[in-house]
Amino acid sequence: MDLGRKAVVAALAASTLMVAGCATETTYRPATGQGFNRTGYSERQVEPGRYLVTFAGNSVTSRDTVERYLLFRSAELTLQSGNDYFLMANRDTDLQSRTYSTPGLGGPWGYGGFGGYWGPSWRYYGRGFGWRSWGPGYGGGFGGGFGPWGDDFDIRTIDRYEASAEIVMRKGPIPKDNLRAFNARAVVDSIGPSVVLPK
Repeated sequence: MDLGRKAVVAALAASTLMVAGCATETTYRPATGQGFNRTGYSERQVEPGRYLVTFAGNSVTSRDTVERYLLFRSAELTLQSGNDYFLMANRDTDLQSRTYSTPGLGGPWGYGGFGGYWGPSWRYYGRGFGWRSWGPGYGGGFGGGFGPWGDDFDIRTIDRYEASAEIVMRKGPIPKDNLRAFNARAVVDSIGPSVVLPK
């Protein structure tokens, strides 16, 4: 891959991270995207009256919001199917992380610093010295450097939460003393005002 193509790839990767950094919380809506980029709610019927419901947030959506929206979707789905309450058969919230490494400028004269070198590099923390970089251009195996001229890569970890629950829907009065049973109408009325819908 030539230097021009590497610069384009680096710019695209950096812009993706910038967009993620400027993002807003995931709104309450049907799921879009795939894999790590999937956000919103989805459900799958397991058998009559039993569903697997999920809500996935983006990197700026809090765990509280993800779990609240999961509960709201479960209640909404229960009412839409003509039922009165739902039981949480099980519930789980996962923290998913992805680490990205993008090339930086390596100083004001282009990638890799003075000579325009470009190649593998990474950052590490040295006790008593702070953050250092190893990469092309200055010292190290490829002339990799320390300090501002050797900072060839930016490494970031992006976290997001995804909550899921298996729910069982029922009609009639809610069972007493069952902590897994939720009155669907009461949940919608209670959580509904805090739910952010797409504009």
